[in-house]
Amino acid sequence: MTKKESRQKVFTLLVEVGRNDNDGLPEGATGAALMCYASGIDEAEAVRETVAILKQADLAPLDVSGYGTLEERIAEGHDIADDEKELMQRALEENSVIVAQMTPFFEGDDGTRH
Repeated sequence: MTKKESRQKVFTLLVEVGRNDNDGLPEGATGAALMCYASGIDEAEAVRETVAILKQADLAPLDVSGYGTLEERIAEGHDIADDEKELMQRALEENSVIVAQMTPFFEGDDGTRH
């Protein structure tokens, strides 16, 4: 008997979050950008799951930008480090959302945040 091939893929998402009580962001931050690897049958499902999990963590998702699957990113010429590929594989194996990086925003960082 052969194992049924999973239809799950891993998508790279950049999520911008605002402030919320108990969000764990540094004092004085106006929000943050989170680089996430999320599994889903399609990008829409990956986005929905990511937003739901971030809300459960008391974060306030404002905007999500999708950068595609590993294969799509490679086809576009992205240079992807081995540790990034490992996190993507983990997200696939665990059918999960992995926050790989968080960059807090502070007033004046880009001239538009207040």
